[in-house]
Amino acid sequence: MQSIISKRASLHVELKEQQQLNNELLSKLEKFESLANVGMVSAMIAHEINNILTPVGSYAEMAINNPQDTYIVNKAIQKAASNSQRATKILSSLLNMSKGNSQTRSMNKFSQILDETFSCLARDLKKDGIVVTLNIKEDTDIYCDSIAIQQLLLNLILNAREAMLAGGGSLTIEARTENDETIFSVKDTGSGISEENLTKIFEPFFTTKSRSDQRHSAGSGLGLAYCQRIVDAHDGRISVTSSPNIATEFKIAIPLRADDTTEVSEA
Repeated sequence: MQSIISKRASLHVELKEQQQLNNELLSKLEKFESLANVGMVSAMIAHEINNILTPVGSYAEMAINNPQDTYIVNKAIQKAASNSQRATKILSSLLNMSKGNSQTRSMNKFSQILDETFSCLARDLKKDGIVVTLNIKEDTDIYCDSIAIQQLLLNLILNAREAMLAGGGSLTIEARTENDETIFSVKDTGSGISEENLTKIFEPFFTTKSRSDQRHSAGSGLGLAYCQRIVDAHDGRISVTSSPNIATEFKIAIPLRADDTTEVSEA
């Protein structure tokens, strides 16, 4: 009897150690997932930075060849100034996201976090035949770790873009405050998720992306699991509805938890 009790105690300790190890590994995988997001958008960013620099170079060359033409010279200076600001914003957003440091939660403007997300994405989705519609209620606040929510939004937007690459479509992002919660959604008209997979998509390593499908990158199966963890860490809720080839919508609710002295941070 004593032997059985000792074995059970030993197994309990071993199980606890394994659980701790699994949690540590999952935490590391989530870090890799955030870096994978950065890697995924890097090619698009490189393309957009090239688009920013090309007209700057062209106008600079014209100004060099026509130094007496004040219009061209002024235009070259204006292009250099505006496009360098655009490039700085894109790269700054990318660097902030790549750090992925957990921040103290604070009250943020949802529109600012979304703007940073699109800055990091860099690419104008119209170039992929995707029409973006933003229905953000004025002064919608969200109490959160801004970098984490930016990662969540980037994950959902990248997934939506990939689902619509074949034929374009529409991406709709909505946000509002309701019953002491910030409720926001990301909806696309892409290929969708089959009914049998809807209950599995938040499971780690589950992916419907095939390596043989040239239109998509092979998925790690961690993106939506990562989103789930972010929402859970904020004591929130995430749900999904999908009608294949019609619409897929992710809805997230995050509690508003701040007293009157909480400052709004610049997301």
